Amino acid sequence: MPDQKDFKFKCRLIFELAKADFKKRLAGSYFGMLWMFVQPIVTVVIYYMVFTVIGGRGQQPFMDGVPYLLWMICGLVPWFYFSEALSGGTSCLLEYNYLVKKVVFQIDILPTVKVGSALVVHGIFAAILLAVSLFCGNLPQLSWIQIVYYTGCTAVLALGIVKFTSAAVVFFRDMSQLVAIAIQFGVWLTPVMYSNDQIPWGWVAFILRLNPMYYVAEGYRDSIIRGVWFWEKSETIYFWAVTLLLYWFGNHMFKKLRPHFADVL
Repeated sequence: MPDQKDFKFKCRLIFELAKADFKKRLAGSYFGMLWMFVQPIVTVVIYYMVFTVIGGRGQQPFMDGVPYLLWMICGLVPWFYFSEALSGGTSCLLEYNYLVKKVVFQIDILPTVKVGSALVVHGIFAAILLAVSLFCGNLPQLSWIQIVYYTGCTAVLALGIVKFTSAAVVFFRDMSQLVAIAIQFGVWLTPVMYSNDQIPWGWVAFILRLNPMYYVAEGYRDSIIRGVWFWEKSETIYFWAVTLLLYWFGNHMFKKLRPHFADVL
């Protein structure tokens, strides 16, 4: 079957390029992979200090019956993956411009390569999250396997957005800066350090729930802390409707602009 062979070849190519991309990020660094964890860990420490010690939540704050540190990390782990995939994927065509100029190369896989490359670090952070959960006395439960599902949700959402931003940045180089700013604001528009229940204005809480990453962040907490399955959540249909619409739009724009990439680069 030609189509099946082409699909297998594309999957293999994405895997090899993602692996090469990950190794390239470690090249020439004395501490290698360590640097990929320094910034996220520092971010966790800063947020924890601000929202506990400085924020006056007490020395042993709890959320949903578990230590606040675990509750917060459940939201930060998927956010780290989303932001890494979004920032790296946006510049993928500029970074691999020598491949874009090759007529025979399937450049539509480059955004997927970046999203896949970011999965490596995310997998390690997910393992750390489970370790922290055990350390906090949270016993393992079957719902933990949903992390795989919510990781897939994050990947599809990020890929849909990256399909558009990576195509747009070729013609509008300021897109990279706009994405960086959006990521900085986005973490505060997602219930990572706070709960929507803490927002005094109901209409603001409702608007924030429209953020697709709200579904993912809360999904990690449902999986690790609450034991709630994704099919029990009414937001599941909304999330996939928005995500698939974003993916369709991003893919449509990528295909529409693709014939002009080589000329501009």
